[in-house]
Amino acid sequence: MSLRLHEIAEARHRILNPLVEPQLRLLGEIARVGPGTRVLDLACGKAELLCRWAEWFGSTGVGVDISTVFCAGARARAAELGVADRIEIVEGDAAAYRPEPGGFDIAGCIGATWIGGGLAGTVELLRPALRPGGLLLIGEPFWNETPPDECVDAHGFPWDLFATLEGTFDRLDYAGLELVEMVVATAASWDRYEASQWMTITDWLAAHPDDPDHDAMVRFRDDRRRTYLRWGRRYLGWGVFVTQPR
Repeated sequence: MSLRLHEIAEARHRILNPLVEPQLRLLGEIARVGPGTRVLDLACGKAELLCRWAEWFGSTGVGVDISTVFCAGARARAAELGVADRIEIVEGDAAAYRPEPGGFDIAGCIGATWIGGGLAGTVELLRPALRPGGLLLIGEPFWNETPPDECVDAHGFPWDLFATLEGTFDRLDYAGLELVEMVVATAASWDRYEASQWMTITDWLAAHPDDPDHDAMVRFRDDRRRTYLRWGRRYLGWGVFVTQPR
């Protein structure tokens, strides 16, 4: 699926995952973010986490994302919140980014572990950036229960790309991480992430009838909407897992 379709679908989103603002703040409180905390966010999207943590808690950070559109949105948001002097946005491939070794109190990838070929590979991208005693945050889908074949086919990825919640714990453990906390999306926060895209896309389609991606955007909306209503809301969960390397 092209990056542009996601940029269109998430044009009105600030948080590009199924968390809502109170959960984002809770995550910062759990991670003990404060003045002087330095945060790295790979595949940061519009960097709402970095920007709001800087506003709420006084932290600083670096965000890396491949999308020109999302990076522009991140810089605009940092300026809007008055934290542009504390947030650096790097446009580029997050998998190729080489952070300052041991330079961050918190390093995370919130919902884009494909950058490292999966959870374990993404952990290895993040690990060098983390100072001793720091926290590593992984945002990852999980199966609420074993999905039927029709559910897997509808989502279009192998069932073992993700695990159950317990299986995710096992993957983190195998990667040498101690799970110490988590913040999990609710059905309501999932709805806000998924359902609000339907209106965004519908409005875009009406305003851009001659765009080359018009028909692809129709298929993207219709397929994603049906998959979420039929399968995703029941079977697929999502959480941010707060860990410490052992």
